[in-house]
Amino acid sequence: VIDDFNGSQSRIEVRMLAISPLDVKLMLAASSGNPPDVAGLWEYSIPDFAEKGALLPLDEALAEAHLGADHYLPAYWELGRHRGFTWALPTTPGCIALYYNKKLFREAGLDPEHPPQTFAELESMSRRLTRVELTRGGAIVRLPFDELTAAERESRKYSIVQVGHMPADAGMFISAWGLWFGAKYYDGDRRILANDAGNLAAFRWLRDVTLTYGLDNLRDFGATYGQSQTSQSPFLAGTAAMVVNGPWLKNFIEKYAPDIEWGVAACPAAPGVADTAPRTLVVSDMIVIPRGAKHPRESFEFIRYLQRQDVAEKLARAQQKFTALREVSPDFVARHPNPAIGQFIELARSPNAVAVPRLSNWREYDIEMTIAAMRVRYLLMSPEEALAVVQQRMQWRYDRIMRRWDLVQNERLAEWRDYARW
Repeated sequence: VIDDFNGSQSRIEVRMLAISPLDVKLMLAASSGNPPDVAGLWEYSIPDFAEKGALLPLDEALAEAHLGADHYLPAYWELGRHRGFTWALPTTPGCIALYYNKKLFREAGLDPEHPPQTFAELESMSRRLTRVELTRGGAIVRLPFDELTAAERESRKYSIVQVGHMPADAGMFISAWGLWFGAKYYDGDRRILANDAGNLAAFRWLRDVTLTYGLDNLRDFGATYGQSQTSQSPFLAGTAAMVVNGPWLKNFIEKYAPDIEWGVAACPAAPGVADTAPRTLVVSDMIVIPRGAKHPRESFEFIRYLQRQDVAEKLARAQQKFTALREVSPDFVARHPNPAIGQFIELARSPNAVAVPRLSNWREYDIEMTIAAMRVRYLLMSPEEALAVVQQRMQWRYDRIMRRWDLVQNERLAEWRDYARW
């Protein structure tokens, strides 16, 4: 796509440089006054970079280009917004769905064209799809978890050889499970809500999964496999029937498990959370102009090029994703290499499509929530205790951020409105 842009005109040349860790190096480059002219970021990084004065607001350039909210799916337009300004535009978005293995469904006596529609079905199908190995009557037998006797379940003297669904094996923030239980992570102003009722419900669910199958059994099963997007992950290895992930998983299926017969559906939410429309978590790679960029107008010309429908669709097809644009070419879905892309687009358009909180310290919050989730899953703390720790720590830290913001906000807002810097 960059080559296409460079070949489309003779005034600007874009050179691509892949670096890691991107966010750390970009913040340092912006702070030192020697940033790149244009950069990619993740959507959750935008509030932090904006508040620290590391980005240029795009609002005036967007107005000149007649580009705005009406061009984008609402959830993705908001990902680039913070404190009333627009800092970034989406490039390759995604959202979360439930992948399921049709062959394993069929072997369990389930309809391979009927994935779980409710949270209760997700749970019941997961138990039915979970298979264990144990000694019974002097012989080693393998059978569905549902066929264990009450005494065998209680003893937990079995090995898990296949799982229906493991909440920890998800292509998203494990802390985001609260969204499927209606959680609110903060009040939109100054109050952190780590121990919100929805998060408590999600963490109780994580604990109950451990209590159902046994900590050692789950640990032994998980130790056999690698990360969620490698050939050693349970879903790609054919020993997990369901996994939550985004459209990009199709790339890994193609590479590591091309013979899997798979389908995609909305991941069911707890009762009352998504009764009228499916729930999904929206994410996106974003493109920004760092503060101090030497060629901001040329940078925006390239960003504007990426928002063209034909360009966005070419990039999306290459990454097996969709675009964040409201308008889609008539043959985009038909010609797309990902057969489930239409379902992902429907999810992205759902009024229940949500993002992680627009907090400048979300990554820190997520780390604390992930640690808390591990403590609950390993039965080291109750959900109430683990989330109380997060609540206390994150409220204290967010209070510090807000005290600093109160001191600089007038200066920051005036600076952001000074579009003459372009």
